[in-house]
Amino acid sequence: MKTGIRVLAAVAMLATVSSVAGTASAHPGPEDHPPDEPYVPPIEYVLDETTLPFEPVPGFEDSDRRWGELKGAGYRIEVPADWNGELVMWAHGFRGTDTRLYFNPEEVPFRQWLLENGYAWGASTYSKNDYNVGTAVKDTRRLVRLFNRKVGHPERTYIAGASMGGHITAASIERYPKLYDGAMPVCGVLGDYELFDYFLDFNAAAQQLGLGTSQFPVADDYLPTGAAAIKAGLEGAPGAWPFILNENGEALKQLTENRSGGDRPNFDEAWAFWNSSDFLFSLGLGDGSLAEKPGVAVKNTDVFYETDLIAGPSNDIEIALNEDIVRVKPDKGARRGKNVPSPRLSGDIHVPVLTMHNLGDLFVPFNMETEYYGAVAKQGHLDNLVQRAIRGVNHCGFTTAEYEAGFADLVNWVENGVKPAGDDIGDPAAVAAPDFGCTFTDQTPGGHLFPAPCP
Repeated sequence: MKTGIRVLAAVAMLATVSSVAGTASAHPGPEDHPPDEPYVPPIEYVLDETTLPFEPVPGFEDSDRRWGELKGAGYRIEVPADWNGELVMWAHGFRGTDTRLYFNPEEVPFRQWLLENGYAWGASTYSKNDYNVGTAVKDTRRLVRLFNRKVGHPERTYIAGASMGGHITAASIERYPKLYDGAMPVCGVLGDYELFDYFLDFNAAAQQLGLGTSQFPVADDYLPTGAAAIKAGLEGAPGAWPFILNENGEALKQLTENRSGGDRPNFDEAWAFWNSSDFLFSLGLGDGSLAEKPGVAVKNTDVFYETDLIAGPSNDIEIALNEDIVRVKPDKGARRGKNVPSPRLSGDIHVPVLTMHNLGDLFVPFNMETEYYGAVAKQGHLDNLVQRAIRGVNHCGFTTAEYEAGFADLVNWVENGVKPAGDDIGDPAAVAAPDFGCTFTDQTPGGHLFPAPCP
């Protein structure tokens, strides 16, 4: 099955990998499938057991390191000799559509800090790759239960994760509200389907503004032929994309800022960085389906595309764009239901949650934070949410110091009731201020890629 959502992330985040032999679990057949949905044969994933063992951190050779297989997923557990009785679960991000399940050599970005402070940690490969958040939520919970049986019941259990792992983290505390005591989703897909709608937004608008027409799905020659024609239609001089833009190009740039998190510092650097390749165009490939769920899962039928900072129809380019752009409606059941691969986040949180996000991330953009703020506010639980903006254009581009400071502040909040400071992400004027994102950014030279300078 051709899938735009699955192809898109593989472009930037994955290296070519090979499978190893292994066993596969049984799956329901066509006769067990709901009659009103197309049957998609299950994918057989294979655990690469050679990636399970991991080396000690220097100075912590006496830690209890365990690894193995659990219901089709690989796992790692580490318990320091002076365990403080608390556990941190780490949720990794998207690993593409390959059938090989594996660990990277270093899985937890603040592992040394955890060991130095006495925390045990656990991580799962998950039993499926692709954007299977619901599966990962259950696999991570299953590993917590294994820890309880094999090591002991922790006094407190935290969960943290990055990118898709941020979605897993946020979904975990909603699905299992009594299991976790605190959560730190970073660079997370906290707007669930809004991420995939944003991919559609950029590509449909780029086509319409650059070519005068738009379609979904895109043509087979979209990369590189279609993208090259779009850029030629938006640049202010031959070969000047993305730095010198014509009127329609400037409209796309402003539209992208609006749809990715609003007027904010560090967007100019982000626009240049992410558009110096065809990466954002690659996010528009495919048919809009997610993981093993058939049907179009993206939509823009409810979007008014703003090409300036004035709300509502305000210029001829904007009016024509909204009249003519292709409109996409999701298929029935593709976004809702019990087993959708991208579970919705309601914002109904009952434990402390601290998030971090790069202002210039245009892959999983900053609007994930504003969407999450709105969901949590709607539930009346803003007292349980702290959000921090970090300057820089990378996806998940945080320094070790930022990880450590964030998690330490989360622990102090959970254990001592001291709610840490954060950024006012719910106020557009605060987000647009020149100093937004400076408070919690580690400004050590070289720590971030193309951060906007702080005043």
